[in-house]
Amino acid sequence: MASAMRQYGTMTAGLLALALAAGGVHAQDQKQVPSNPVGGAAPGFATQVKPEPAVAAVTLDPKQIELVNQVSAFFNDLQNLRGNFQQTTADNKKLRGKFYVKRPGRLRFEYSLPSKQLIVSDGQQLAIQDLDLRTDDRLALDQTVFRILLRKDVDLMRDARILDVQESNDLIVLALQDKSPDTTGRIRLFMAKGQALEIKEWVTTDAQGEVRVELSGTNRTEEIDVGLFKIISPTLQKGN
Repeated sequence: MASAMRQYGTMTAGLLALALAAGGVHAQDQKQVPSNPVGGAAPGFATQVKPEPAVAAVTLDPKQIELVNQVSAFFNDLQNLRGNFQQTTADNKKLRGKFYVKRPGRLRFEYSLPSKQLIVSDGQQLAIQDLDLRTDDRLALDQTVFRILLRKDVDLMRDARILDVQESNDLIVLALQDKSPDTTGRIRLFMAKGQALEIKEWVTTDAQGEVRVELSGTNRTEEIDVGLFKIISPTLQKGN
């Protein structure tokens, strides 16, 4: 499985996807722009990021169309997903933590120490917070390429430009770009095949470079409290 992922990632590095480095540069903090695992340029940094140009979709054969529809069906069936993640940024910096997803639209990435970064979407806004510096940058979830996977009705054939579809014995690799002009960047999904599809990894790319997110220890059956997705200002967070 791991070797297949690396092979596909190497073969198609030029197509890897999505607007994803994000955050905000605050003059009073002089902090680096934090990386965002789901894409989009936050206020205060958006002017520095040029929109990704639209890429021509590939012509799909019937088997590839079937694979795309299988990935759409996976996200339509997904209600709750939690687990661990490792995020590798363009400068090869590795960050780890726990993630939570509750469709439609809600996600949460809690970064392990020494990082004090927290990323939360309530279904409308995405908040990129540094709990140490008490910064709180916001953008609309619809400005991120991930919104196409978290919406109530997922139909990638309808809403995305399909850039690449590949299949091996144990893996489906799908690269896409949201058709919406408000969303920048592209994303490449790595879906493990088995009795059912499972998302194992994604890679996003924009003007800031590539970010890879690898998942482990995932659980789809346990209900997730909606309170986890409430956006709370860092100044009101307990322990800060």
